[in-house]
Amino acid sequence: MKRTLAEVYRRFGEVDAAGTSPLYERVAVGMSESGAALRAIEAVPARRRHPTVVLAALHDLALAGRAPALAAAYAAGDGDAAARAAVGTLLRMTDAVVATARRTRADETGRHAVLYPVIAEAARRVGANAVGLIDVGCSAGLNLTVDRVGITYDNGQSLGELSSPVRVSASVVGDRPVPAAAVPEVVARIGIDPDPVDVTDADDARWLRACLPPDQPARIARLDAELALAATSPPLLLRGTAVEMLPDAFAQVPEDALPVVITTWALSHVAPESRPRFLRRIEEAAADRPVAWVSAEGVGVAPTIPTLGDRPASGHSIIGLAVSDGPALRAEAVGRCWSRGRLLAWLADS
Repeated sequence: MKRTLAEVYRRFGEVDAAGTSPLYERVAVGMSESGAALRAIEAVPARRRHPTVVLAALHDLALAGRAPALAAAYAAGDGDAAARAAVGTLLRMTDAVVATARRTRADETGRHAVLYPVIAEAARRVGANAVGLIDVGCSAGLNLTVDRVGITYDNGQSLGELSSPVRVSASVVGDRPVPAAAVPEVVARIGIDPDPVDVTDADDARWLRACLPPDQPARIARLDAELALAATSPPLLLRGTAVEMLPDAFAQVPEDALPVVITTWALSHVAPESRPRFLRRIEEAAADRPVAWVSAEGVGVAPTIPTLGDRPASGHSIIGLAVSDGPALRAEAVGRCWSRGRLLAWLADS
């Protein structure tokens, strides 16, 4: 049975936010108990009424200085005051909330630990001395700084630029280490997204911060470091779907560099019947030059990537690598990962 809007907000507060964001727990429950707030939320387009979107829109208004009472309650960590201020802001500024609400963006910290060794392995297999990175569903293109971050694994391995202001860590499951090869020179950084976020634009960068709960300072600090790093070498952003824009993206990668398409939990947002068209775009490019596709997707989501016999929705993702050999793509499952890349198991022979 479909939940009412009040039930959606109460469940978000009591289940999803509980234990991770006390502020959002109290704010979401407060909204669920206010008939006026729920009626205001109904003014938001249906696909954007989810608590994560509305809370991000309110947070954005607070960060922009347009909702000072809410900003003060968030800064004080006062859940009851935040709930009252959120409802008040929503009622006073319904039109602004509707205008601000857009697709939420997750903090991408953690994906580098998975992507780095797979991109390096793709380059090694074709003997590439340079790569052009094409991130599909790129959000702000934070994946595209993968060669400029420092990565440490709990087995003692380290990769990337260890002096980087962005440091990530991950745990290795099993006894096989990740490959130690380095990512070669990155000569192109390209993002494809229907609604791309420009890290050099103050409003876009603020929206990314607004997508994080205000009482998670460690995550906010990590995101700020990633935004600052990305802004020093901003990617070329192409607005549209992968099927539409991949040919243009491939054309932006110099001929002597290996184009590496990246998808990290992006294909789950693509209808299953459309995923083969995405694959065909890569195969079409492979007819003229070597290409690679690096993926971290749920079991069975990425076409042609083996599932290793794992069941869909089993709580982990498959790390895939497809490399062209002439017009054909050789697809392999090189590992598994959990918690969006914070734990990984390397499986391939390198």
